[in-house]
Amino acid sequence: MTNKNIFWGSIICAIAVALGAFGAHAWKDYLTSIQRLDTFETASKYQMYGGFALLIVGILQNQQASKSLKIAGYLFILGSIIFPGSLYLICITQQKVFGAIAPIGGLAFIIGFLLMTIQVKGNR
Repeated sequence: MTNKNIFWGSIICAIAVALGAFGAHAWKDYLTSIQRLDTFETASKYQMYGGFALLIVGILQNQQASKSLKIAGYLFILGSIIFPGSLYLICITQQKVFGAIAPIGGLAFIIGFLLMTIQVKGNR
């Protein structure tokens, strides 16, 4: 799973940069007109955070593989799709109902970070 986490973390980060640039340039007028530029930027930032977290999990797994890091990796992938994905959908569709999905992704991020903390703390 280590190489997969580094691979997927890199892909998620690349997509975050591409979507962030797309939102800042190609869609800036549209997003500003619907007052969603800040939502789109938040989505891109959190997607990048999830990608970085996945890269860190992959690096940590190179040092010591563990079940908690494996689960954290899955949670970061899940969080990187659900949290920013729901925000992107709000911007694209202008339907706020997708906001109800965002906390699931946020919770995945939180639990992933807590699992990383437990693993690192346990190795001291």
